[in-house]
Amino acid sequence: MAKATEDELRREIAGLLPRLRRFGRTLARAREDADDLVQTAVERALKHLDQWQPGTRVDSWMFRIMQNAWIDELRARERRGQTFVPEEEGEHVGVATTDAQIEALALRKALAALNDDQRAVVGLVLVEGLPYKEAAEVLGIPIGTLTSRLARAREALQAMLAPAAEATP
Repeated sequence: MAKATEDELRREIAGLLPRLRRFGRTLARAREDADDLVQTAVERALKHLDQWQPGTRVDSWMFRIMQNAWIDELRARERRGQTFVPEEEGEHVGVATTDAQIEALALRKALAALNDDQRAVVGLVLVEGLPYKEAAEVLGIPIGTLTSRLARAREALQAMLAPAAEATP
């Protein structure tokens, strides 16, 4: 890979950091775990820049690296038998909340309640805006599986958020 292309790729990865962090929060739930996941993914990408194929979208490549890193982390945690408590449970204690903050908290809680597969699909398609085909490639699943997971995730989110919406005046 030419030095100019490598530098451009590094800049593009750096520009993706906010999106990577957002996807990391979708996968990991806890901010610190998400930050660690982003760091791991960026390190892997920078170490293996030669594996990026020109013509491939850098965001899709990075999301795939993150997905694989998260799978590795889940497997490692399972082997260690560690349980982590989500930080969100005490994140906003003592902070005055507005309706928007309450809705955002309800949404985060609902997203956290989805299973890992559904959360990843929601993160890539609804949050990051990847086309179905690319999201399916990132996750390594058929597009039909992606659409059914997304449909089930949307239904679950609507069911969880409907009572909260009815409770607000």
